[in-house]
Amino acid sequence: MESLSGSVYAPSPGVVYPTLTLLADMDLIAEQPGEGSRKLFAITDAGTAHLAEHEAGVAEVMEKLAHLASKAQRNDAAPVRRALQNMRVAIQHRLEKEGADSQTMFDVAALIDEAASKIERL
Repeated sequence: MESLSGSVYAPSPGVVYPTLTLLADMDLIAEQPGEGSRKLFAITDAGTAHLAEHEAGVAEVMEKLAHLASKAQRNDAAPVRRALQNMRVAIQHRLEKEGADSQTMFDVAALIDEAASKIERL
């Protein structure tokens, strides 16, 4: 669920374990042998039939999860924030250097305006 939603939704153990218990009680999943303390489950024939009967609902849920993942990916502005920070530092360093006269200021401003114009056209 977490990976399908782009980490927007991660069910808590308080949701996962009761759900696994319910699905096992309904004979839709069955515990499988495994190593370690983690329990492994597999879908049963009844579970496969149940999914087939509710195919439209399953598709709707999967679509919603994909939409969440897509939205999360679009909204992650970390690369933009990093690039803006990079630009800020580069501008500060250049303008603090000796020889940063008014022409340098105009050149830097022109580059920033050019970048802004290109971004607006995206």
